[in-house]
Amino acid sequence: MIHKKIIKKILRRKLLSGICFLVVASGGFYGYQAINGKEGDTQYKTANVSKGTIIQSISGAGAVSSLNQVDIKPKASGDVTWVYVKEGKEVKKGTLLFSIDASDATKSVASADIALATAKLDLEELLSPPDALTLLKAENALADAKSSKQKAEDNLDKAYEDGLNDITNIFFDLPDIMSDLDDILFDSDFGTSQWNIDWYKDAVFNYDDNVSYYRDTAYNNYQKARTNYDANFKNYKDTSRYSDTQTIENLIYETYETTKSIAETVKDMLNLVDFVKDTLTKTDANVPAKISTHQKTLQSYISSTNKLVSSPLAAKRAIEDAKTAIAKADITIQEKELSLEDLKEGAGELTIKSKKLNVQQKEDSLANAKQTLADCYVRAPFDAIIAKLNVLKGESLPSGAAATLMTKQKIAEITLNELDVTKIKTGQKATLQFDAVDNLSITGDVVSVDSLGAVSQGVVSYDVKISFDVDDERIKPGMSVSVSIIIDSKSNVLTVPVSAVKTQGGTNYVEILSDGQLATKQVEAGLASDTMIEIKSGLNEGDAVITQTVTSASQKASASSNSGKNSGFSGGGQMMQIMR
Repeated sequence: MIHKKIIKKILRRKLLSGICFLVVASGGFYGYQAINGKEGDTQYKTANVSKGTIIQSISGAGAVSSLNQVDIKPKASGDVTWVYVKEGKEVKKGTLLFSIDASDATKSVASADIALATAKLDLEELLSPPDALTLLKAENALADAKSSKQKAEDNLDKAYEDGLNDITNIFFDLPDIMSDLDDILFDSDFGTSQWNIDWYKDAVFNYDDNVSYYRDTAYNNYQKARTNYDANFKNYKDTSRYSDTQTIENLIYETYETTKSIAETVKDMLNLVDFVKDTLTKTDANVPAKISTHQKTLQSYISSTNKLVSSPLAAKRAIEDAKTAIAKADITIQEKELSLEDLKEGAGELTIKSKKLNVQQKEDSLANAKQTLADCYVRAPFDAIIAKLNVLKGESLPSGAAATLMTKQKIAEITLNELDVTKIKTGQKATLQFDAVDNLSITGDVVSVDSLGAVSQGVVSYDVKISFDVDDERIKPGMSVSVSIIIDSKSNVLTVPVSAVKTQGGTNYVEILSDGQLATKQVEAGLASDTMIEIKSGLNEGDAVITQTVTSASQKASASSNSGKNSGFSGGGQMMQIMR
């Protein structure tokens, strides 16, 4: 009983002490708010943009093993050009084992080198101020464009002038032609009171009633041509050389349509006369001499009306060509003016960025080409014994292992999942740490990546082997090892914490404080590690970006949540820690 009472007193005192501390802590919290800001105030944690190195890696865990065999599977393909070792021979790390035909790879390196040099020259030229010769050429190009436009405008004026002259000549001839066509159709030349056109029809209708088609076609087309001619002739008389260009242009186009319809009418009338004469001849009927007269007149007009049609057609095309040339010259002038203006002002930010990006791409291409060339020369990844050699000079590489190396050197064996293993290649550098040896970190190289994965409970994993660059006696076979394999890295680039970069709708942005107000700024992000990310554009070194946003309300909510989970001491301590 005494023991229980003592326990109750102790608990009561603890509870009372806790309540007192909570009251004091709460008073301190609200007093802090009263002094430093109201509930809901926002605080921002920031970090400065700085230059540094980004290392992107993939981590895995495994164990240390000793005596081991590693299959050498070259990344290059082709014929083996030389074999430098024999089976059973002991080799040191870096010893050249065999080489693969490198002719294509060598050409690729040369081409990539030239492409990079060209890209750098383009960038250098872009960043350099224009020389006098370049500026003079740009000014001359603009002058030539303006000269071309003036020439096109002169050609347009000449096309109007020539077109009006052609129309004047046409209307010297058209009245006589229309008068003769009217006589041939509507005079009475065959000793009757009938129009000639009707006589032609009746003369052979009993032999071939198709004559009605020829008669009606000639009559209708003549009426159409007459209507066009009368309107055209009136417009011609109302137009002078002082008329505006649109009136002259309309007259040229109208005259073209008129002469075309008259030429068609002449052809249709000749068809009627030819048909009647042929029919009378075939039926041994009398062929009046007047038919031959009409026939000869119409035949002469076939040639003359075709020539009349060609004149306004040529003028029409000349006008259209001149207008097209003027429009093209206007576009060229605008282009040359902008080009000259850009040349004087210097390249814009986007152009420079594009050229720099092109240089970076060419550098990457050259690096890849050099790596492909290096892959043609297969070297021992560590000190080893040639256990098996499966290549012969002059033969193609085998589909499997080209060689098998046996080593007494310690080696790390880890497993990676199917997503990570696609980024791993032999020769990549790695860092290794050991649970059993504190503060020990050594480097190594990836020497083998399994081609065939192992499936366990639906998960596919692949074995990866890493050789050690140094041998430490403290490292024993069977020890656990953690490995980080470097898959990419960049030095001297702008970096910010990963938490600073946000993404929305495929666009990356950061938050900054501008005149005390929260604002966003679009950025182009690059390589990222677990903690830092590269900024390719959008920020400058020294700029401050927001990495975390904390509000008083969220602090209070966090403190209340913790006090509900822990004792009064823990709750008060967590709250004050957040406030700090």
